[in-house]
Amino acid sequence: MRLITTLFLSGLCSAAFAADAPGPASVPPPPPMDANEAVDEPQVTITKEVEQTVEEFRVGGRLYMIKITPKIGKPYYLVDDRGDGKFARQESLDSGFRPPRWVLHSF
Repeated sequence: MRLITTLFLSGLCSAAFAADAPGPASVPPPPPMDANEAVDEPQVTITKEVEQTVEEFRVGGRLYMIKITPKIGKPYYLVDDRGDGKFARQESLDSGFRPPRWVLHSF
C-alpha cells in the first residue's frame, strides 16, 4: 500500500513541476515567398486531340515524361529514364519490384 501511495504522490509532484517548466522556444515563421520565385513543381501540359489525350510533365522546363491516353485502350507512358532526350515506352509506371512483406503483429 505504501508503494502505491508513494508512486501516486511522485506522479502528482512530477506533473506539478512539468506545468511550471518553460515551453520550447517559439519557431519564427518562414519567410514569405516571392511570386516570381521559381518553384520546383512539375508542370503539366494537357493536349486533347480527337483520338487521344497527351499530358506532358516538365520540371524546370525539362520534359521528362509523357502520358498518352488513347480514346480506346489503356494509357501508356513515354519516360526519359537517362535524361538524354530519348523516350522509352512503358505500359505503367510500376517498376515490378516487389519487396517481401511479413505480418509482424496483428491486433
